[in-house]
Amino acid sequence: MPMTESNPFLSQSRLALDPEDRQAMEAALRHAIAFREGIDGGPARPKLRPADLVDRFSGPLPETGEPAPAVIEALATEARDGIHPHLSPRFFGYVIGGSMPVGTAADFLVSAWGQNAASSWESPAVAVIEQTVCRWCLDLLGLPADSGVGIVTGATVANTQGIMAARDALLARQGWDAGERGLFGAPEIPVLIGADAHSAPLAALRYAGFGPGRAIRLDTDGQGRIRLEALENALNDCANPPLVVLQAGQINTGASDPFAEAIPLIHRHHGWAHVDGAFGLWLHAVPALRDRLKGVAQADSWAVDLHKWLNAPYDAGLSIVRDRAALVAAMTARGAYLPEPGKTWEPSDSTLELSRRARGVPSYAILRHLGASGVRDMIARHCALARYLADRLASDPGITVLNEVVSNQVALACADDATTQAVLDRVQTRGRVYPSHGLWRGRKIIRCSISNHATDRADIDVLVEELLAALREAG
Repeated sequence: MPMTESNPFLSQSRLALDPEDRQAMEAALRHAIAFREGIDGGPARPKLRPADLVDRFSGPLPETGEPAPAVIEALATEARDGIHPHLSPRFFGYVIGGSMPVGTAADFLVSAWGQNAASSWESPAVAVIEQTVCRWCLDLLGLPADSGVGIVTGATVANTQGIMAARDALLARQGWDAGERGLFGAPEIPVLIGADAHSAPLAALRYAGFGPGRAIRLDTDGQGRIRLEALENALNDCANPPLVVLQAGQINTGASDPFAEAIPLIHRHHGWAHVDGAFGLWLHAVPALRDRLKGVAQADSWAVDLHKWLNAPYDAGLSIVRDRAALVAAMTARGAYLPEPGKTWEPSDSTLELSRRARGVPSYAILRHLGASGVRDMIARHCALARYLADRLASDPGITVLNEVVSNQVALACADDATTQAVLDRVQTRGRVYPSHGLWRGRKIIRCSISNHATDRADIDVLVEELLAALREAG
């Protein structure tokens, strides 16, 4: 029996959408718009958690299919109460951005186009669009214009690629070809990283074969910045050129390492300076804030998210390496069946993937929509809102602001851990706003991250209201 007879929902059309396919796509658009329009008036938390949703989705695979419109209607309806409103301007839980509408609209096109963005020959428009995103971002971030850039899923992969490029380049300087010989028997590469580094570069060290447990953890100050004396002492003990992982934007405090002093020290020891700048590197785009990252452009590689402060939809980050040849040497994987590289930039040479969606297109749409001044204004506004939040809470003796507010992060604590947890629980349960938990210097904290493109002063006022109300209840 022909496949189309055994399953009537496999479309027999070639190019044109049949009526049911069109209905399904229109239903998806309708539900997407309704979801976005309902965000601001609803709670900033999901109504249901995983255990509440199992029965809706975990049944056996149906033997026969369903019409496409029915599938989309059921999916949107059944999932709705378990979708966390990360897009809410009153979501302060993590630095994740708000997936700007223009980027979301461009993401619809990405799925509809169905391009494999790894090949410039097979997906020419996407390749040029993504090349433009890379060029625009290098310019915005104040990084060397001839750097190699790979558009990746996010900062974890961006850190991994930067560290792999560093690994292979440092070994090549010692006469070892890691691409051909692997790592068994390779010369030692000392790895130095701050004691308050994010988990992403630690995971990247593991993925790159270094193992985070063998990394030398450098002492940090009260804001999580590496101490230069600790760095210098560790560098002096390195027998071989080291990899040093620095940080732009500590996840609890927003603080950044002293790049202007640290990077020359690292280079003096012939080392590689890699910067985890998932969100903090965006400060370098704002002239008035650039000094907070002074010297960061002298590093050898950088990792940055686009789905955080640029507010792109998820699946968007940049792996940036000053020496493009080092990035390509570590990443490229060419097979005989692949098209020969053309005269333009080849996306697959800069990432770990030979097949991927056109993930740079939504960021292109956002950058074109906002322009350079719009991006800078958004980042500066979020930093000002963080300062406003800290100032509003500073006069209340029941809440302490633990960090110097230098970016978009505000770390709060109450008199003791039990009270801090009780306040956070009450605020999250009520759901008008949604900050998150954290640990800082042995204390439980309430972490407030301000990164949504739509967040304004009124949203911060609601956050303050909710925190103080919960504090009174907990007392």
